Order: sequence, then structure tokens, then C-alpha cells
Amino acid sequence: MRKTNELLRAITLAMTILLIFMTSSCSHETGRQKPVRVELMSSSWLFTSMPPARSTLSPQVTQAELIAPEDIEKGFAIRLNVDLKPFVGEETLLEIPQIVTVSLRQHDAQKRERQNYPAFRMPDGSVPVLEASVTLQLPVNRDEKQDLIVGIPLAMLDKPEGKHEVILNFSGVRWTMYVDGKLLDNEFALGYPRWTGKSAWKINPDYVGKAEIFMPALKPERLILPEPETVPEIQYWTPPGHNTWVGDVATLYHNGRYHVFYLYDRRHHASKFGRGAHYFEHLSTADFKTWIEHEAATPLEEQWETFGTGTPFALDGKLCVSYGLHTTRIYPKEETTLPEQWDYLEKNGVTGSFRFATTKGVPAGSTYSVSADGISSFQKTGVMFHPCENPSVYIDPAGKLKLLANYASKGTWESESVDGGWRCIDPEFPLGGDCTFYFRWRMFDYVIGGFVNFWSRPAAEPNSKYTDVVAQGLDFYNGLNVPAITVLPDGRCIMAGWMGIRGWGGPLIIHEMIQFPDGRIGTKWMDEITPLAGQPETLASKLTETASFPTEDQSFLLTFRVHPVRKGGKLGIVFRQDGSEQNACEWQICPDELRAQFSAGLSAGFASVEKSLREGGRPQNGRNYAIENLIGVDRPFTVRLIVKSSEKLGGSMIDAEIAGQRTMVAHRTDLFVKQMLFRTDGVELRDIRIAPLVNK
Repeated sequence: MRKTNELLRAITLAMTILLIFMTSSCSHETGRQKPVRVELMSSSWLFTSMPPARSTLSPQVTQAELIAPEDIEKGFAIRLNVDLKPFVGEETLLEIPQIVTVSLRQHDAQKRERQNYPAFRMPDGSVPVLEASVTLQLPVNRDEKQDLIVGIPLAMLDKPEGKHEVILNFSGVRWTMYVDGKLLDNEFALGYPRWTGKSAWKINPDYVGKAEIFMPALKPERLILPEPETVPEIQYWTPPGHNTWVGDVATLYHNGRYHVFYLYDRRHHASKFGRGAHYFEHLSTADFKTWIEHEAATPLEEQWETFGTGTPFALDGKLCVSYGLHTTRIYPKEETTLPEQWDYLEKNGVTGSFRFATTKGVPAGSTYSVSADGISSFQKTGVMFHPCENPSVYIDPAGKLKLLANYASKGTWESESVDGGWRCIDPEFPLGGDCTFYFRWRMFDYVIGGFVNFWSRPAAEPNSKYTDVVAQGLDFYNGLNVPAITVLPDGRCIMAGWMGIRGWGGPLIIHEMIQFPDGRIGTKWMDEITPLAGQPETLASKLTETASFPTEDQSFLLTFRVHPVRKGGKLGIVFRQDGSEQNACEWQICPDELRAQFSAGLSAGFASVEKSLREGGRPQNGRNYAIENLIGVDRPFTVRLIVKSSEKLGGSMIDAEIAGQRTMVAHRTDLFVKQMLFRTDGVELRDIRIAPLVNK
């Protein structure tokens, strides 16, 4: 009996251990398959404090006299109750002559410049839009006036026709359009309306049931939802909206979270009359599966503000982000604080510490903000610590505070305090330019330089010169712009950047990096954030000749194995919409030559050779370019390609991973893939499979 009980206890213990193991295994597997989601800030706003209207119009009173605001710099707001209905041509809904115009118009469905209205089309393919313009007198040239326009394609509304509440708010800094409480478009002001004395305003009663004007501007409050708004996938993500994009990215791992700061872009750098109006928005994640959108780290709060790239850094336990004040895009250098800062540097050999509130000129140069809670809640310091306009601040492995100067300066600098006292310790490296970032990964130091530069050296040789990796053809540029690099605590290294679509700004792309013993770096897809794909379908188990396959889905994952058969072999896949060459894209690989490329897709024959970055190519444009010195293609290898299309992108992105060691990305305007043409010459393809992306 005793032996029996001991046996039962042993069996019970074994079953318990097995159950724990099985549960652990299942949990691990479920965790690996956990979908990625982004928790967004609420896009809904409340206008709780509504003062009495200065003037009200209705179908019974369609026009009235209007007295100008006492202080136009405090702004104004207009609330309209509109009844949207089909129209032809253009209809004016409201007008304050030479101040504000609100209108409906039919937009050309083929034109995406600035506003990207065709991101949302009506079922018949048309693109009716609602626009509001405010006419501003620019501060530099007092005789120059321009219209600042916000607008939306009506198809983005849940109900494009019918009754809606529209609020237009001119705060003096922003010109914002809210529809039914949701912020759908905004612009950033430069100048104010020339509004004095009395004027008339009027409405079109066929579309407007009521219009009210308020002075000064309204102060809406973000509506806090019980559950956050979410969207799937962070890979290829863009901020919600029809004209919203990710610009330059700066990243950091701090206290268990990976932070992504990105220059928020509308209109591909055309906001604020072409000055950019960029500022850092902020995402973070603790597990790369759930991403949190935070309040903007560096919101624009003054008309003179438009920001450039910088870097996040942690100093004395505080999370900080440095960035540039690109004020010279608005005001001449002589009217900014830059002459005073440069004069101080020349006289003292170190930079000074200047404050927004006490300097005579318009603030310019380098500044930083500090997080109040170590995660978000950033506050501007109001300190200008260097005259360069794209500061790259970091803590080196020895714990020293360093800066790489970019945009209007160059060199490596060192200081005991962020706030000033920066002295140049290497005036010749790096050479300035756009955005340079330093990182150490294992036994090597690296400096990446914006769009086209990359240098490395052994960490054990800190006094040696950096090697130009691009000149050797060993760089990892793959179509991303201004990539930012972060080394994680587990030793992995990830790269984040943006993909140009129709100009400056585009979707966010994150790839993982791999390092070889000699310090060379390659790239691969990051497992945690690779978009989910559905059930795969086998297109062919073996392919050695030209073949064409239709694609039922326009966003999909394509995988296959490449087996070189003879020397000089190559493979080309033409992604096209139909049998023509229009907008078609060829991805081509030549294993023996260690090259791959994107190029124009031809109906007959392989595309001609494209140039790599070393050879003068432009991978940063994300169109036709080559990468060289491939790794791992001297034996059978796997290729994975994701084709991601959307109306917002206005075409397709093609993201290729080669042998798990190099990646390259391209975008094709107006390409929505419906057919793939495979060409093989001296290579054999096996296990060609296609699977639709779950989140399209």
C-alpha cells in the first residue's frame, strides 16, 4: 500500500511537471504568435467651454456684419452645422472676404500632391473634398499673403453625406479642422490674417444650417476613452489620417522600453508654407508587440518653431531628447540667436548657455526636452546649448557626454553639461550634413550619417580613424531614410527609419541587424513585428523557367528557396498590375555577383544593371537601386518578400529579405500587384509559396 501511494505520488508529480511544461510551451507559442497592435491617443476632442458667439448666421440670416478680433494673435474659431450632399464642381459654404473661405470641391483623383486626398475615394472613384483656407500675412515679408489650407476627402467620414458639425480653430499656432469632434487635419500658421475694422461674412444656406464665430480661439480637450483606439501592425505604420507620415526617426532603449521619436509630417514637408512644421511625436513598447502612442514630446507652441532631427539620451537617470530649432527656414540668420551663439563660441572656445526667454533674437540652434516621468510627459527646457541645428547628443561607453554636430556645424564635441560648455574635440569628423548617430555594438564603434554615410572602427582602437564602410561597398543602406540604431539589452540591434513615398516622409520601417566577426553589419526582418500572414498556398514546388502567377490579394507574403544551378545565374520577379510594363517593378538577384536590385519591370528580358550606393545609386529614394556584396547566397538560400499596398500609400511597397542577412525596400507609385512574372536563368526555385497578409 505504501509503495502504491509512493507510485501514485510519483505519477502525479510527473503529470504535474508535464502539464507545467505543456502549459509553458503553449504559452510560449501563443506569445510568439501574439499579434502586434498600436494603442493610439484618442482622436476625439471636447469643446466644453464654449463662450457666447460673436455672430451667428442661419438660413434666415445668411450674412451679417462682423467686427474684427481685438487681438488677432489670440485667434478665432468657427463652428458650422453642415449638410453634405452631392455637388458638381465647387461650392462655397462660408466666406469672410480675404480672411476665411470654406468650400466643397471635386478633387482630381490622380493628384496626390500635398494633401493626398485620393487616399479616400467614393465608391464611384471620385474625390470630393471639404477645405478651409485662412489668408495670412507672412511675418518676414509684410506684403506677402498666402492661404493656409486644411481639408479632408469626404470619403474618410463614416457618413460622407448628411449632417455634420465642423469646427475650424485658428489658435495663432495651428489652423485645425474638426469634424464631429475628431481632429482630421491641421496646419501650422506663419503670420496672421490682416483683419481690421468691420467686414461681412456669409454662408450658403443650401449646405450650412448654422454658423457661429468665436473670439478668441477655442481650447478643446482630448476625450479620454475607456479603451484606447487601436490599429494592427507597427511595420509600415503611418499616423492616422490621409496626409500624415513618419519623418526622421530617433530611438533609445530606456528602463525596459524601446522609444521611437519621429518627426511628425503632414504634406511631405510642405506644411507652414514649405518650412516643414515638424516636431517629435512619440511611440514606445516594452515587448515589441504592444506599442503605445504618447503625447507629442516636442509640440509646436510658437509660430517660429519648426524642428529638426536630434537624439534621445538618458542623463542622470532622466530621459531626454535633443533636437534642432530650424528657425532659419523662417527668419534670416541675423534675426535669430545664432550670431550671438557663434560669437560666444569664438570668444570662449566653448558654447554658451542661452535661454529662449532672455535672448534678443528668435531662438535657433540646439535645445532639448526632459521627461517628467521617465516615459513621456516631456517638458521643454528652453535652453540653447549649441549653434548646430541637428544635434546628436549621446553618452559614450566611458560615460562621457558627447555630441555630433550636424546642419550648420560639424565635428565631435564634449561637455560636462548638456546646457552649454561644449568644446570641439575633433573638428573634422564627422563632416556634418543631415543626421549622424553614434552607437557601439559589441567590439566595434559605428557612426551612421543620415541618408548615405556609414563609418566603423574597432572599439579597442579609440584613437584610430573611422573606416568609410560605404566606400567599401559593405554598407547596409536598404531604402530606409535617416535610419536610427539602438542596441537592446539582450545584445540584439535594431534599425528604424522611414520610407519615402512621394516626397519627404512615409511609413515607419523597423529591421533587425546582424553583426559578423569582422564588424560588418547585415539586416533581416524582426520576428516580433513581421506582419501576420494567412494560410500559404503553394504556387510551384520547383521552377526553372519563365512563369506567371496571378495574385488574389494585393498585400501578401511571398517565400521561396533559391538553388544556384550554374555560374552567372540570376532571377527576376516582375510585380505588375497587368501584362504591361506601366508602373511594374522587377526585383532581381544575381547570386554569383553578390548583387540584388530593384528596377523597372520589363515585359521581355531582365532589367539592366542598377547602381549601388558606392557606385552612385540612391537607395534612399526607394525606387531603382542595387545592393552589393550579398551574404549567404553562395549556397541554397531563402528569400522572403512582402508586398504591402494601400490607397494611402498610393501604390505598393516591396520589402525583400535575402538569406536572412540583407534586406532592401522599394516603393512603386500606382502599382497594385495583380500578377507576378518569374524569370530564371541558371537558378532553380523551390517551394514557392504565397500567403495573404492578415492586416491589409
